[in-house]
Amino acid sequence: MVSLETPVCDFGQPAPDFALPGVDGRTWTRDACSGERGLLVMFICNHCPYVQSVRDRIVRDTAELATLGIGSVAIMSNDVADYPEDSFDNMREIAERFAFPFPYLYDADQAVAKAYGAVCTPDFFGYNAALELQYRGRLDASRKQAAPADVRRDLFEAMREVALSGRGPAEQIPSMGCSIKWMED
Repeated sequence: MVSLETPVCDFGQPAPDFALPGVDGRTWTRDACSGERGLLVMFICNHCPYVQSVRDRIVRDTAELATLGIGSVAIMSNDVADYPEDSFDNMREIAERFAFPFPYLYDADQAVAKAYGAVCTPDFFGYNAALELQYRGRLDASRKQAAPADVRRDLFEAMREVALSGRGPAEQIPSMGCSIKWMED
């Protein structure tokens, strides 16, 4: 299992559009996922211990961000042939079990992950209302195990700042997680 860190935030980079199937049976686009004050795009999967350790916090933070006008979406881009735990049926089961308050989408050809430059799970991309990148950092100090409950909520605080001002913080700590499981060319 390869562990990677995300690159530094490229402020102002536009959010690539997408149209992907969700576990709810709908096809979702970037604009359909956006809130009036911004969009949080999360690349996650089912099997990664870094994601598993923070699923409850992702649910909590995205639900709170929705009240601030930030829409959220999770995208799963791993190669399911090599990682069957990440299959569409298993995605549906995880979304139901954890009551995801956001669409959970399947990027079967990995084109969306490549367009965003996603490198790991979890990988967070926070955009303002103009869909300009303002955050590319971690959820919090959690790694393969959840950090203490009172830890600083980096992602939530950054996206609250984006909702209120349109700008993300200058200082951002990279997210860390399992590498995206790319398909063979």
